[in-house]
Amino acid sequence: MINLSAMRSLDFTSLLLFSAIFRVILIIYGEWQDAHMEVNYTDVDYLVFSDAASLMASGDSPYKRTTYRYSPLLAFLLIPNSLIHRSWGKFIFSASDLLVGYFIHFILQQRKVPRKLCNYCVMTWLFNPFTFTIGTRGNCEPVVCAMILWIIICLMKDPNFFPSDRKPILKNWTAAQAERLNDGNCLCSLHNLLKCIFTRKRLMFGLVSAAVFFLFTGLSYYLYGWEFLHEALLYHLTRTDPRHNFSIYFYHIYLHYGYDISVVEKLISFLPQFMVQLVLIFCFAKDLPFCLFAQTVAFVAFNKVITAQYFVWFFCLLPLILPWSKMKLKWDGMLCILSWMGAQVHWLMWGYLLEFKGKNVFLELWVASLVFHAANVFILTLVIRHHRFSSFFLGLEDVKSKNVAKLE
Repeated sequence: MINLSAMRSLDFTSLLLFSAIFRVILIIYGEWQDAHMEVNYTDVDYLVFSDAASLMASGDSPYKRTTYRYSPLLAFLLIPNSLIHRSWGKFIFSASDLLVGYFIHFILQQRKVPRKLCNYCVMTWLFNPFTFTIGTRGNCEPVVCAMILWIIICLMKDPNFFPSDRKPILKNWTAAQAERLNDGNCLCSLHNLLKCIFTRKRLMFGLVSAAVFFLFTGLSYYLYGWEFLHEALLYHLTRTDPRHNFSIYFYHIYLHYGYDISVVEKLISFLPQFMVQLVLIFCFAKDLPFCLFAQTVAFVAFNKVITAQYFVWFFCLLPLILPWSKMKLKWDGMLCILSWMGAQVHWLMWGYLLEFKGKNVFLELWVASLVFHAANVFILTLVIRHHRFSSFFLGLEDVKSKNVAKLE
């Protein structure tokens, strides 16, 4: 057990060092469990990564490995698995895990969060069982999380990227229009709205991003052909997974698995997800970390396929919003934790009966998926209601002192 009381006196460097040692121990233990126990500690996806990396090291396409549906960069990153040690990737992913902790600490410091509160928030990532097992079992999600937080840090260094620098926009506006914009409602003429959204820096950002994407996609297509386009990109648009799936679409996928389903029918499941994303963007765009958190929770909750590793996507953003929450751990906070954990344990019980006992509990498992979905929506609603909304560029103390109003 982790002694939380002892950690209260630790500084961030000590927390990071302790986390690193803890993860090394887990990786070593994982090697022992894989060799001596029936259930492996290593994630099955890690074996897929390693096989693809081995193929790339020998000059072949990583997509010759069945079920490898990731970027070729991931296989390239894990080439030392076959040259140095098979656990190389686990150390890379765990290092990315620690880097996420460092980025969280940096962002909170920049937003003027007190040191002790900052350390507590970082601990919700570094010592979260979902996060420290993901990397040490060989899942690549910490790399994705580190990239997302790095993007947030880059945006923090350029406030003019956001409409918070409004002087050029506001010069022809009435006071009432400016007030509405400050409240997060961009109620203006189409001309001013377009000026608000399509700034020069944003257009440049979009063009550079598109250029990099198409350049890398073209290069990968040149090297690996149609296999790359289908496995790494197109497959995920029409993916169906009848097993290990927390999604509310699970039962429909199971009943129609193996049948020819039109692409339109496969894509229509994205419509509720897309609509929710739009609403969250328009409501919370000014508060970037919170908007990203809410979007990610909603994206996962409404997705066609949900596996446990997806939860890490919003866990890396959770510490960034905790200091701005008015929710008390003793009541609403504990209610959220127990609701989420209870709904997940309930799902895992039926999943165990299906996967390991061979029981015909598909319908019960789907009901458990509905319960889990309801728990996610309920928790997100509570988090939104208790959040203290503010501009991304205001520090915590600034928000408290100025009594910044909620965005409507």
